[in-house]
Amino acid sequence: MNKILVTGGNGMVGKHLQEILPNATYIGSKECNLTSWKETEYMMFLNKPDHIIHLAAKVGGIQDNIAKPAEYFEDNILINTHILKASKQFNIKRFTGILSTCIYPDVVENYPMKEEDMFLGPPAKTNFSYGYAKRCMAVQIDAHNKQYNTKYNYLIPCNLYSEHDNFNKDKKMHFITALLKKIKSSEQTLNLLGTGKPLRQFMYAGDLAKVIKKVIDNDITDSFNVATPENLSINEMANISLNILNKNLKIKYSSPELDGQFRKDVSSNKMKKIIPNFEFVKFKEGVKKVYDKIS
Repeated sequence: MNKILVTGGNGMVGKHLQEILPNATYIGSKECNLTSWKETEYMMFLNKPDHIIHLAAKVGGIQDNIAKPAEYFEDNILINTHILKASKQFNIKRFTGILSTCIYPDVVENYPMKEEDMFLGPPAKTNFSYGYAKRCMAVQIDAHNKQYNTKYNYLIPCNLYSEHDNFNKDKKMHFITALLKKIKSSEQTLNLLGTGKPLRQFMYAGDLAKVIKKVIDNDITDSFNVATPENLSINEMANISLNILNKNLKIKYSSPELDGQFRKDVSSNKMKKIIPNFEFVKFKEGVKKVYDKIS
């Protein structure tokens, strides 16, 4: 059996992978600081994996991305560079990097975006540094394949949500988790930021974990988007959540400048050819999974 190492193994996707790939080695920031080359090199020396699933990244919301662009760029560039450099040094057979649809241009002529649209323009201003840093990992992986004849690949998932997200208000949580917590604590009015108009694909994180397992099991080396076909507005998602949870709240929006990118939906047609008949969890079903875990 291949020895699999998962970075960022304590995050949402990592926890779903632990359920279906229990024999893999999972490391988080406590086990290894990937911004340090010495720690990264030593971690790789100790584990000597055959396949790396690289989930680790410095992530945050729109406001944090706007406030700390240098940190988001530098930390992610270091994390990705160190793990790829170590993979080359230790002759890692397979490497799968997990990117984000934030790498795509802010605006394109045709939607949904395909893999070849990645370099048609700069990422959205609201997460410009993070988006470019993640886009750089695609360049790094392709460069390794070209120069070293490796068969590394990357997956580009849309926004994620899960019952394994942080529920502690003092920690960073993803949008859907924050939305559901706010729904649960609100009495008459649901106060949300922005206008509710932007369109987003939100995928249940367990689906990405299943795709990653298929990549491993079938030794897939192609790079492709992974995204649910549901492309909903923020307002639609809020209303679906209210209906599913039987909550009668009036939605009020404020701070329209925090809308971010209007749309960034991507096509999963390439994935469907590589992994046919894959079924994504419907948004209304996934929302219930997460809500049931909120205390």
